[in-house]
Amino acid sequence: MKKNCLLALFVAMIFLQACSPSRDISQTAKKEILQQQDLQSAHIGISIFDVTTNSFLYNYQGEKYFIPASNTKLFSLYAGMKYLGDSLIGIRYAETDTSIMILPTGDPTLLHRDFINQPVIDFLKKRNKNIYITDENWKEIGWGSGWSWDDYNDDYSVERSPMPVYGNFIQWAQSKDAKGSFSSFSIPDINWKVDFADSTGKEFFVKRNFSENIFVITQGTEEYKQQDVPFVTNGLKSAIELLKDTVSKNIFLNHSFTIDHSPFTILHSQATDSLFKPMMYRSDNFFAEQTLLMASNERLGFMNDKKFIDTLLKTDFKDLPQKPIWVDGSGLSRYNLFSPQDFIYLLNKMKDEFGLERLKKILPTGGAGTLGYYYKQDSGHIYAKTGSLSGVICLSGYLITQKNHLLVFSVLINNCNGSGSAMRKEVAKFLEYILSKY
Repeated sequence: MKKNCLLALFVAMIFLQACSPSRDISQTAKKEILQQQDLQSAHIGISIFDVTTNSFLYNYQGEKYFIPASNTKLFSLYAGMKYLGDSLIGIRYAETDTSIMILPTGDPTLLHRDFINQPVIDFLKKRNKNIYITDENWKEIGWGSGWSWDDYNDDYSVERSPMPVYGNFIQWAQSKDAKGSFSSFSIPDINWKVDFADSTGKEFFVKRNFSENIFVITQGTEEYKQQDVPFVTNGLKSAIELLKDTVSKNIFLNHSFTIDHSPFTILHSQATDSLFKPMMYRSDNFFAEQTLLMASNERLGFMNDKKFIDTLLKTDFKDLPQKPIWVDGSGLSRYNLFSPQDFIYLLNKMKDEFGLERLKKILPTGGAGTLGYYYKQDSGHIYAKTGSLSGVICLSGYLITQKNHLLVFSVLINNCNGSGSAMRKEVAKFLEYILSKY
């Protein structure tokens, strides 16, 4: 009898020890997030997964759907890591004695200011031939499904295209010389129409017409001010106009070129991770959109979000806990709906297929990138992707605790009407407690 009692006590102690992390995390989640005054009306989903035990430590509404904002980029990142290889394909081309036919790949690094080396441009400059570009593999439009139309002038809402150049935006600037005179200029230099506003404002500002590349400049009082303004891509039309000046060659759009039976040569541009790191560190919408389109091109032979996403959901992501609504590469669209458990599944899949060490070099850690103001003391212990829209705060990624336990987490908050920075601080308190405790 005594032995049975001791055995029962021992089993109970083991059970309590096993349950204590989950109970402790639950209490901390209530204190730091769920019971916060500003979050009483919000929709919240939290999942914490222990890689070692292959089980959830905490799961609060983890199966529910939420708008993930830029956490969507994690799915685009997976697609890029899976289908783009070690180096981006800058172009595919076929060459004759007199011409070069280019099949675009959606590579966003072409003439982008982040990338000094430009193999594609160097190649085109060396060829004294006419250049023809086909759009036969472009099955998309400039804007993603559900994007806010009135964001068109903002640098986070750059149009997508089959062959982006200069990041698909014009870099405008105003400077003041020693004599006090102001001048405005653009990179690249353009032949498009530019007007000046009738009056001078306090701030330098450039506004593009909604549907055409006409820019109106309001001069400001700053000695130097810069603004990036997306241009209308018109498929390949704008790219061809800008490329002509850059490579000093005749460039033509060819709609009738047949790509099925042509022997193309591949020209690589940049290391893929050199694109993925800024995409995640600064949450670059344009890079994420083009990554999904490039992956579509490699997987399907053409660029189309809807068909590629459908393919991914039926193949690579067929085992997702909840089938998401997924419509773009960046998370700009509020049509996207994912669950916290979906992100746990994805992050585990990425870790297993690509390795945590590679992901550590791509995802921001504490005090860096979009985590620059948070988790500074936890640098090297958190690697995660942020997500923000009005009323939306999200964070999903990996935790390496002080006891060296690897946890995967996803915190998705929707419909909050409080301060975004205050919400991020509450989430940080919750995750920092887990980091220090387990």
